[in-house]
Order: sequence, then structure tokens, then C-alpha cells
Amino acid sequence: MELRVEGVRAGYPGHTAVDGVDLTVPAGQVVAVVGPNGCGKSTLLRTIARLHRPDEGRVLLGDEDIWELKPRRAAHRIALLPQSPQAPEAVTVAGLVRYGRHPHQGLFRQWSREDEAAVREALEVTGVADLARRRLDQLSGGQRQRCWLAMVLAQQTPVVLLDEPTSALDLGHAVEVLGLARDVARAGRTVVMVLHDLAAAARYADTIVAMRDGSVVAAGDPREVVNAALVRELYGIEADILSAPSDGSPVVVPVVPRKAALVPTEDMVRLT
Repeated sequence: MELRVEGVRAGYPGHTAVDGVDLTVPAGQVVAVVGPNGCGKSTLLRTIARLHRPDEGRVLLGDEDIWELKPRRAAHRIALLPQSPQAPEAVTVAGLVRYGRHPHQGLFRQWSREDEAAVREALEVTGVADLARRRLDQLSGGQRQRCWLAMVLAQQTPVVLLDEPTSALDLGHAVEVLGLARDVARAGRTVVMVLHDLAAAARYADTIVAMRDGSVVAAGDPREVVNAALVRELYGIEADILSAPSDGSPVVVPVVPRKAALVPTEDMVRLT
């Protein structure tokens, strides 16, 4: 199901965080939103997730404006994993993942075999089925992040939003989580994630959306849009852009400024 952001403008009193953003995400793609701190990445994601109402513009999923849907129906369409999710104390992994089925419950629809199957599939896909009875607070950071992702996948929405899913993870666990995001897209879902790591975004995303000061300054295939000029515009640094030997994806290597050579003075010469 195609996701479209049309002319979205959103912000806070006295500050415009997202300014006229247009974005189209086909089903089955991974889109990474990148840019410096404060550029509007997370506000854009929260607007798509119905957590921050836009001042102007629309967010469409298929032909439906998600801001015109009832909350429960919207929760059947879009799921969000925020930056710092909070779990109830002493919750087990299986208990956490079951929360992903909450939008599917109701007065006339209680827990079902379909719910149980969705939870089981999410546990298996994320590789945490063997941890189902463990408490979340007993797991490593990487394990916990996979459990949170399992909860989001159990919601079974066509669109999955991930806000900095690799923050505070080591390289190995970050690669696992990004690989899972790609697997989710291969299964036909749309994945939009905010990332700080431009190199990781270039490696795992089908499309990069680069933002600065609330606006999109570049969007497209990472091989086409990631270049030294973009890095300079986003982060104010110089970088060499190399091609990964395995797949040709851009590798961003910051240029370390050379220190000026020390020129001996008369006093330095006299001391020697």
C-alpha cells in the first residue's frame, strides 16, 4: 500500500519543524530519513503516525487520509516504534509482543487464534521466540530492540515506522535490526525509519530522504543522492564517498582536517 505525504507543514508554537514536505513511498520499500539534529525527522515521522497533527497538508495511505480515520482503524494501518519505548515493569517478551494486538481487540472481539498466530510469527521473524518467557529487563539492548520490533510487527500493519531503531546499539545488533527492516519490506510492508547514520541508511534503504531545516533537500536512490555536496550541506563537513565492494552502495568517509605544519620560531631554534 503506497504512502504519500503531501505538502505537510507541522511544528510547535513559534517554530516550524516540517515545512512543506512531499514524499511518496511505494509498498515494499525501505525509506530512511536522514539529516542533522533538529531538522524535523522525528516530527515528520510523528505526523505520519498520527501523534502530531499537521498544520497543513495530508498523509495518505492508499486513498485514505490517515488523519480522517478513527484511531483504531488508523492503528490497523500504521505502527510506530518510538525512540525510547517504555514497557510495564517485569513484562515478559511474549507479554510485550501481545500488546501489538491491542488495536485488534474490542468489545465483541477477544483474543483469538489469529492473534496467537500473529504473535508467534512476530517472535519467530525477529528471532526472539526462544526468549518468549524471559523478562524484557533481563535482556541485552540488542535483544530488547528485537522484542520491541516484534511487538510492532505483531500489529500487522502495512506501514511500519521506526524512529532511530539503532540508537545505542553496537554495530552487530544495529546490523541485525536493519536487516530485519529489509526483511519486513521484502514481505510487502512499507518501512520508514529515521536514522542518524548516513552510511547505514545508504546501505539498507531503497530511498534516502535528506532533510535540513524542516525541508527535504534531496531524495532518491542512495547511489544517486549521497555525495560529498550532500554531506557538506547536511552536516557541514567534508567527506569522501566510496563504493562498497559487495553492492556498490555509498560509503561515507569523513575527511580528517590536516593540522598545519609547525614552523620553528627563533625562540624554538635557540632552545635546541
